Amino acid sequence: MKPRMNFAKASQEAYKAVLELENYVQKSGLERRFIHLIKLRASIVNHCAYCIDMHVKESRHDGLSEQWINLMSAWEESPVYDEKERALLTWVDAVTRVADTHVPESAYNAVRDHFTDEEMMKITVAIGAINVWNRLCVGFRAMHPLDQPAKAA
Repeated sequence: MKPRMNFAKASQEAYKAVLELENYVQKSGLERRFIHLIKLRASIVNHCAYCIDMHVKESRHDGLSEQWINLMSAWEESPVYDEKERALLTWVDAVTRVADTHVPESAYNAVRDHFTDEEMMKITVAIGAINVWNRLCVGFRAMHPLDQPAKAA
């Protein structure tokens, strides 16, 4: 794969607008683990390697466990996520796949049981923001940095 273009340079005005939305999300008051959960799960759903790489590293840096990070792709099958995280994961999946899910009442009710209206609004804006980043990175083939390859023992 080769990058299609540098979207940050293609339209600095558009890029700045996305960064402003991102800055809002970061300062929204949502718990860091929830921001990581939103960003990582949506990026997995959208198959955005650039963002998955970034958000795995950020989650690890902020102290989330390897198991919590590694099982995100199969969260429905793992008890590592608490009830509140599972409700949030349900919401992230439904909103990210809106064309397929139409965001069912079951997803809304699950998240509503654990979050206030204000939190749900901030969460949904955060989901929208990472979906914008995913579409930019996947659409224009942004390349994640390559780490040093691991050596087998």
